[in-house]
Amino acid sequence: MKLIERIKDKIRGTTNLDKLKKMGLKYGLNFHVMQECIIDPGHCFLISIGDNVTLAPRVHILAHDASTKKFIGYTRIAKVTIGNNVFIGAGSIILPGVTIGDNVIVGAGSVVTKDIPSNVIVAGNPATKIKDFDVWIKNKKDEMKDRPVFDEKYIILNIDENRKQEMKNKLNNGSGYII
Repeated sequence: MKLIERIKDKIRGTTNLDKLKKMGLKYGLNFHVMQECIIDPGHCFLISIGDNVTLAPRVHILAHDASTKKFIGYTRIAKVTIGNNVFIGAGSIILPGVTIGDNVIVGAGSVVTKDIPSNVIVAGNPATKIKDFDVWIKNKKDEMKDRPVFDEKYIILNIDENRKQEMKNKLNNGSGYII
């Protein structure tokens, strides 16, 4: 039975947090990992992740850098620390030696090569500050006043064909928000 579960997880791209935790990964409450994330399995004991953290699909967190191996005979290793209330966007890469503060959003596709302070939004390759966290949150809340907002009847498991069409129609002029 375990073999079947492992095959299912592999097909789904599921990250086995129980296994990583046994290997030394430290993470807090409300830690969410979406499909196909890689949390450095060989060096996960060097990674610590705070409370209320989400890794979107295909995020990679690396605590080692093997590019040095061929040239100097050793692989570089370093700790990675991710604070509380952090969202790391799809396809982002967090490199060894990085500390990400609290209340941080890392935009999709970013490459985090150096420390990120608390209370900022970063994006890009290399990731750089775009905006202060509090300003961004205020802007999004203000934006919600003029954009369509959808309740739980519109989430993936509840939405029917009529609501899908309604959502498409309401989003013709831009973005909206869903619970």
